[in-house]
Amino acid sequence: MNDRIEKRIELKAPVSRVWRALTDYREFGEWFRVKLDGPFVPGQVSRGHITYPGYEHVKWEVVVQTMEPGRLFSFTWHPYSVDSNVDYSKETPTLVEFRLEKTAGGTLLLLTESGFDKIPSHRILEAWRMNDGGWTEQMKNIESHVAQKP
Repeated sequence: MNDRIEKRIELKAPVSRVWRALTDYREFGEWFRVKLDGPFVPGQVSRGHITYPGYEHVKWEVVVQTMEPGRLFSFTWHPYSVDSNVDYSKETPTLVEFRLEKTAGGTLLLLTESGFDKIPSHRILEAWRMNDGGWTEQMKNIESHVAQKP
């Protein structure tokens, strides 16, 4: 295991379409399975709750870092913070980055989540494993989303 997760997928959709799926909070919520309270704003906290079956008790809270239209969307969060009895706020969050590149067939989406080496040692392996699998699923979700809703 290293300190980062990296995923890549080529989506058969233009950059503008993928950008909207990533940064419009309602669309993001559809494919990510989260009900967000409002739009993403750089420097501000985004709140809501997960709607994925079995995880409905999990609160969504990220700090939006960067929104460079058509290029980079990023936020920080506490990975796999699913136990409502634990205060994760004292942990160093990981950084999630979605980078977009135009390709001949559409858009290359590069996802990186980094900083696992900074979370408590007793949580690293499970958080990395669960998020690695989660991001694999989320790449499929956004692929389906942009294909079904052009």
